[in-house]
Amino acid sequence: MARCGGKLLLVAAVLLLGVPGAVAEDAQVNTIQDIFRHLRTCWKPPPAARARPIDITVVVSFNRAGNILGHPRITYESAEASDNDRLQYRVAVMEALQRCTPMPFTDAMAGAAAGRPFAIQFRSRKSSPDRTLPPTQERRA
Repeated sequence: MARCGGKLLLVAAVLLLGVPGAVAEDAQVNTIQDIFRHLRTCWKPPPAARARPIDITVVVSFNRAGNILGHPRITYESAEASDNDRLQYRVAVMEALQRCTPMPFTDAMAGAAAGRPFAIQFRSRKSSPDRTLPPTQERRA
């Protein structure tokens, strides 16, 4: 039952942050691309007044019912992010996951996705049209 405890801990932590219980679109998730599309409907980055735009990646797994399995793990954050930026974006990622779960998997996708880790990139920075700029340094979380 450790899995249930972890899920409850995540939900409790997010609820303590005052997250409204919004529900994402009811479209069925039948492919891996649908997972990413569905999550995009739930993503609301922090306003620029609270945090500078950064990129952040989270690894998350789902069970057959579409609920989060275990604990989501932040694996990447933009190197130039301040501690405040990181905190604001981590909260926004957890809010997006809460809004989007349970993931409305079709029966076929539920079996295919259950227990598999997905690396989800949340990007809020625009790509620079000038390709001569040096790449940013990565910072692993």
